[in-house]
Amino acid sequence: MADAVKYTGGWLYDQVMAGWEVVVLVPGDEDVRPLDILGATTLDLESALSSPYGPVPQTVVVSAEIYERDTRIRAGLLEALDQGLTKVTFWDEELPTELDMKFGSTKHHLSRAAQVFKAHALAAASQPRESAGATETFRVGGVSAGSSKRNLVAMN
Repeated sequence: MADAVKYTGGWLYDQVMAGWEVVVLVPGDEDVRPLDILGATTLDLESALSSPYGPVPQTVVVSAEIYERDTRIRAGLLEALDQGLTKVTFWDEELPTELDMKFGSTKHHLSRAAQVFKAHALAAASQPRESAGATETFRVGGVSAGSSKRNLVAMN
């Protein structure tokens, strides 16, 4: 939870304020208050991963650590990349070797409001507010397609 807020909190907030539906998958025992502060909708990770059906998100944001640790998430992201319908974004600079050359680096410049809300979300996640900087860095690959207003952040 804390890493998702620390590395994507401002981006999450800015996406919500732009009218996007931002859905974050969280383990059942996580305190979702920091994500509520950012305006994200939360769903149970296990329920979402075990469901055979569901909407295809336009963007998936995940940490490289989770990608490497959870075979279900890895398989889903690789399938999304193969289908070319989903933009896949990592909040880690270091990516697994098989993905490194396929992903470019980008920065998101946080709105002033995003910086303020991120600072409050960090405090709710028991993290230092100083980590609410003016930019967040991501590694991006895949294709963003369709007009779906869905974004997804997977974490555990």
